[in-house]
Amino acid sequence: MLQVIEFFDRWGDPIWKATIETFQMVSISLIISIIIALPLGTLLVLTRPNKSLENKYVYQVLNVVINITRSIPFIILLFFILPFTKFIVGTSMGVKGVIVPLVVYTAPYIARLMESALLEVDKGVLEAYEAMGIKTRHIIWHVMVREARPSLILGLTIATIGLIGATAMAGLVGAGGLGDLAYRFGHLRYEPEVMYATVILLIILVQGIQSLGNRFASKLKKD
Repeated sequence: MLQVIEFFDRWGDPIWKATIETFQMVSISLIISIIIALPLGTLLVLTRPNKSLENKYVYQVLNVVINITRSIPFIILLFFILPFTKFIVGTSMGVKGVIVPLVVYTAPYIARLMESALLEVDKGVLEAYEAMGIKTRHIIWHVMVREARPSLILGLTIATIGLIGATAMAGLVGAGGLGDLAYRFGHLRYEPEVMYATVILLIILVQGIQSLGNRFASKLKKD
């Protein structure tokens, strides 16, 4: 018990600060990624062959760009776009410096998840609304997105957990957060207790987010 108290006396503040930084990175990156991914995912669906806004050129360009971005591992992408990151936010260090690569990494992934969720919507329902002369923009928001809400929530849950893993890797470039704490103190300075505490916190965080996502999606299915 004394060892636990001593551990929290020594590491309580750094762990708390790192946890807050992780939440900041995840929340800011996730919000921006969703804002970018929602129209991208919708365009991927609507510009496909035999869809209302069919356009093979737009679809192919989006498809290729998203596939290329998703094929690059985050740790490589992080270093690859350093000049772009510095140009956008003026730095490549800290929480501010890692938001750009996190968004570039996550937005295409969420767009694919949204595309998959929207494609699951019953075609008969869409055809019925189209036959009534409902405009495409209303069908997108009031029918497609509404019907796909459970799948969208589950997809966003998966994306959020992946984003947490990416923030941990971002610690290698001094981005802050739990990954940075585990790397600098748990690994480089041989403080195994810090590593264990970080791993336990990440497990609790991931389990909590997954449970909330599952519960919310289940509730939407009932509605």
